[in-house]
Amino acid sequence: MNRVKNSGFWFVLPGLLGLIVFYLWPFVIAIGNSFMSRPIGGYFVGLRNYTDLFDSQSFLLGLRNTAFFVAVSVPLNVVIPLCFAKLVKSSGSFKPFYILVFLIPLVIPSGSMVFIWRVMFSDNGIINGWLYPFGVEPLNWLNSGLAVLVVLIIFMWRNIGFNMVLFVVGLSNVPKEYYEAAKVNGASCLQTLRNITLPCLIPTFAIVLLMSIINSFKAFREVFLLMGNHPHESVYMLQHFMNNNFLTLNFPRLAAVAVLLVAAISILAWLFATFGRWRAYEA
Repeated sequence: MNRVKNSGFWFVLPGLLGLIVFYLWPFVIAIGNSFMSRPIGGYFVGLRNYTDLFDSQSFLLGLRNTAFFVAVSVPLNVVIPLCFAKLVKSSGSFKPFYILVFLIPLVIPSGSMVFIWRVMFSDNGIINGWLYPFGVEPLNWLNSGLAVLVVLIIFMWRNIGFNMVLFVVGLSNVPKEYYEAAKVNGASCLQTLRNITLPCLIPTFAIVLLMSIINSFKAFREVFLLMGNHPHESVYMLQHFMNNNFLTLNFPRLAAVAVLLVAAISILAWLFATFGRWRAYEA
């Protein structure tokens, strides 16, 4: 038995070393750099890099846009996949096919899709071509306030399938006896949803919320490929601020932003994980 346990440790060791060398140790270095004037030959400046962030209009713009995007995209990325999961769950033998269709966006490289999004949302693109017969003038989708809508559409397209699969699994784990008892007692569909389905999905909700928040910070990839370093101000995210500071070699400020982001995401992850375990225990 000990030999089996030891062999398992050796299988895990390469991945553990990669996590330490390429993730944990660089983050420890970033924490140290966030308190220095510069990475090499610098001196200790305390919290000055952090206070300077909140004096930067670019940082405040990125923070405001990122918070707005998370506040809008995360609820949509929970409610819409849940609705699709309910439909797929009741589709019978077609369920594997629908799941496959919804998962296709996860395997398509972002670089390939950027050309399609650009063709769709450019000034002379497909969307404006569809709207023109209705008397709508060509819209500047990528360089106006509509850019945030484009980013939201791309984010939903890429992430709905994954969350839907999580909800399908969660719905499959709800005991059928609960629904049968509710039907015998004359419960309506709304009562069944409120008193059985949603409470049993609390752990799944916690996972989906956490993954949606993490993925919302990855929307920068498509925004950067579509609109470059300096997009319209409505979609200027914290990641743009970090990328521009990297280009100007302002590593202390970049490290300070990274530490704040990791701290915020870690706190949210802890809250959702604790909430999910507590509700599951109560249930």
